[in-house]
Amino acid sequence: MVKPLIAANWKMYKTVNEALQYLSAFKPLVQSATDVDIALCPPFTALAHVGHELQESNIRMGAQNMFYEREGAFTGEISPMMLRELGCVYVILGHSERRRYFMEPGMMINKKLKMALRAGLHPILCVGESEFERTEQETENVINTQLTDALEGIPSEEVAGLTIAYEPVWAIGTGKTATPEMAQDVHLFIRSFIAQKYGKSSAKELRIIYGGSVNADNIKQLMSKPDINGALVGNAGLDPQSFAKIVRFKE
Repeated sequence: MVKPLIAANWKMYKTVNEALQYLSAFKPLVQSATDVDIALCPPFTALAHVGHELQESNIRMGAQNMFYEREGAFTGEISPMMLRELGCVYVILGHSERRRYFMEPGMMINKKLKMALRAGLHPILCVGESEFERTEQETENVINTQLTDALEGIPSEEVAGLTIAYEPVWAIGTGKTATPEMAQDVHLFIRSFIAQKYGKSSAKELRIIYGGSVNADNIKQLMSKPDINGALVGNAGLDPQSFAKIVRFKE
């Protein structure tokens, strides 16, 4: 049975002080939650402080991005080794905002994914279609291409240990949410893709989470679906009380 992952992507929000205030409120609310994996993904500037505060807690930390080299003359970038030293367990790769605003192609995401795995980080690989692509019934073609490009050259046993986040672009930060049935359909497609390319065992072990205006009101319905194994939460993850309710969706 795949253990659910509930992760908050803070994006470009929260100063160090704001992050520490969040933790002081959030940690007590989820300290007894042992049936899910919990992750917070702060901006780079807060990683060191958040990582220190999360030591010996049941909450893990992730980064929102990384570069595909261990070190070098890459101004403005951060390496997986730096992230590991700060206490990161997870790293988000291929988020639609990285693809859209920073023009990250599939080849680059593939290089980042391979480096993250070599460095011992757990990648959260994001895939998803735009509203136009869904309207044109291109969802499966888009997901197929994104997965094919990102997973090129990665062996089955490593694919099995990934987390894939399905985030329909049209539902990120818009208040629109794919219905549980719509999300389940795409999650099933992703699992079937992995089964076909990497084997049924890899597909069974793979954790597929949903992102796209997830909140405390819709998390239970989403998590009731057989192929939805967690959530990557945006806006609702910025408030400690709200995110705690999502983490404790079973209660």
